[in-house]
Amino acid sequence: MPEADPGAIAFIPSIYCRASDGTYGINRVLLRSDIQMNGNRVRFEALVLPHLDAAYRFAIGLSRSRADAEDLVQDAILRAYRSIETLRAADAKAWLLTIVRNCFLTACARDKKRATVPLPDQGDSETADALIEPSPGPENASMQQARQEAVGRSMSKLSMEHRQVLILREIEEMSYSEIASVIQLPIGTVMSRLARARTAFREQWLTDHGEPST
Repeated sequence: MPEADPGAIAFIPSIYCRASDGTYGINRVLLRSDIQMNGNRVRFEALVLPHLDAAYRFAIGLSRSRADAEDLVQDAILRAYRSIETLRAADAKAWLLTIVRNCFLTACARDKKRATVPLPDQGDSETADALIEPSPGPENASMQQARQEAVGRSMSKLSMEHRQVLILREIEEMSYSEIASVIQLPIGTVMSRLARARTAFREQWLTDHGEPST
């Protein structure tokens, strides 16, 4: 996974904190104390940090590992901060997820073992949960968690190309043009790949569970 940048900021090991609702957020106290105070900080917090959970979901979908996803997002956040002046406000989410994807591809090029990363364990509920937002209502919590785990395991068995378009479209609800920007492909290719990804997921779900997904 991404190696430590020699110029990395000291907050990297503890930049994340897990909220009571299960989402990951930036440790803003550490961020404010460790990032050099300048005009870019305000812009970074306003435009980039709201999309941190989306970056984490995308990273975990790509890497199929909670720990690796955290490393990816940490690397991406540093790169995003250093490149904040290139960001156009309207494109903040797609811009950040593009950086996450580029970090993943860079890590894959460095680590040829990426192709043999194990699928999530049967009990790795946190990995599966991270792919889908938790549903409110404690009465449905058990059923929702079980379904999240099942969806996460089935999705993790798809190819990276299929996983990334499904996450961006079905979970992050991004437009075709935004997805095209993130994965750097024409919109027509995005649409056809998404159709194939949905078919692949349905087939994988039937293989895993013997019933159609809903």
